[in-house]
Amino acid sequence: MATGRIPTTANSPLTAKGDLFTFSTGSAKLAVGSDGDTLVADSSATTGLRWQGNYAAGKNKIINGDFFVNQRNFTSVTNSGVYNYDRFTQLNGGVTGTLTTTPQTFTLGAAPVSGYEARNFVQCVTAAGISVDTYAIFTQKIESVRTLAGQTATISFWAKAASGTPKVGVELEQIFGTGGSPSATVNTAAGAVTISTSWARYSVTVAVPSISGKTIGTNNDDILNVYLWMSAGSTFATRASSIGLQNATFQFWGIQVEQGSVATAFQTATGTIQGELAACQRYYYRSSSTAGNPYALFTQSFGANSATQVFCNTRLPVTMRVAPTAVEYANLQVADGTNLIAVTTVAIDNNTTTQDIAASAFNVASGLTQYRPYAARGNNSSSAYLAYTAEL
Repeated sequence: MATGRIPTTANSPLTAKGDLFTFSTGSAKLAVGSDGDTLVADSSATTGLRWQGNYAAGKNKIINGDFFVNQRNFTSVTNSGVYNYDRFTQLNGGVTGTLTTTPQTFTLGAAPVSGYEARNFVQCVTAAGISVDTYAIFTQKIESVRTLAGQTATISFWAKAASGTPKVGVELEQIFGTGGSPSATVNTAAGAVTISTSWARYSVTVAVPSISGKTIGTNNDDILNVYLWMSAGSTFATRASSIGLQNATFQFWGIQVEQGSVATAFQTATGTIQGELAACQRYYYRSSSTAGNPYALFTQSFGANSATQVFCNTRLPVTMRVAPTAVEYANLQVADGTNLIAVTTVAIDNNTTTQDIAASAFNVASGLTQYRPYAARGNNSSSAYLAYTAEL
C-alpha cells in the first residue's frame, strides 16, 4: 500500500483516510498524457498533481538532438554531405537546387518546450530548382542497421517555417554496410507533416522493416539513416512522401527517434551535457584554440625523427567508433620551448592509430632537431584546431 495527499474523483481507486489517501499499487492507474508523461502527486502544486516527464536513458536514438554540441564551430554549410552540428549532415543536389544550413540561437525564454531552455536550433533554407532529381535533406546516420529493426518507431521534432506552410517528409533508410556481400538498401517512407510559422511538435510513426534474412557487410559501417526531406523532385516523390519541390526556410529543434507509437517527452540520447559530448566524440573529436588561448597545446612528441617531421600520439578522450581514419587541422606549429615552426601538413598513421590513441606525423619545411621533443600547438590563432574523425 502507498499513501499520499492526492485528490480523488468519483471514479478514483483512491480511498480517503483522514486527509490522506491510500491506494493499491496493483490496481491504481495513474493518468498518462499524450506524450507519455505520467500524472503524479506533488504537494507543492496548487492542484496536488503535476505531470512527470517520461525519461529513459538511451530511448532517443538521435545523438545531439538539441544541437548543443558544435565541435566544428560551423557557421554555414551549402555542400552536400558536409557535417554541421555534431552527428548531423545535409544532402542536396539537382539542377539549380540548393540548401543552406546555419546555426541559430534561441532568444532567452523563446525555446519551444516549457522548462527546457534550449540554446541552439538549426535553420535550413531551400531553393527548389526545376529538376526532377532535386533534393534537400537534413539527416543523421544512426550507428547499426539493427537499430529498431522489426519494431514500431516514432520520429518527432519541433519545427517552424519562416513563412507559408511547407511540408517535411520523413524517411528511414536501412543501409547494410560495405564489405563482403551486404543486402540491398531498404527505404521506408514514414509520411509527411505540414508545418506552420509557429514552433510546434510534429511526429510520425512507422513500422521499421525487419532485417531477418538480411546480410550485414563486414566493414562495421551499417547504419539507419533518418531523413527529413525539405524538397524533392518527382524522382524522389515516393521516398519523400510527395512533398514536391519547395522554396522555404525551415527551422528544427528537438529531434527524437524512439521505440513505440507515442512521441514521449524529448530528451537527448544520454540525458547529460557531458554524456552527449562524449557520444559525439565517439565519431569526431576536435580540440580548438580560442581568442584567449591562441597557443593552445594539442599534443606532444618524444622527439623529432628528422629535420622536417615529428610524430605525436594524441590520447583521445573517448574510445572512438573505429580507429580514426582522417585528421583535420588548421593554423598549427611545433615548438621546443625556443623555436616556433609552422606545420605544413599533418598525416594520420593508420598503422599505429587505435580507437584510443591517434598517431600523426606533423610535417614542417625545415628546422627541427632530430630526437628533440616538440609540442604541437596553435599558431597564435583563435581558429587553430586538431581533429580526428571516425564518422560513418
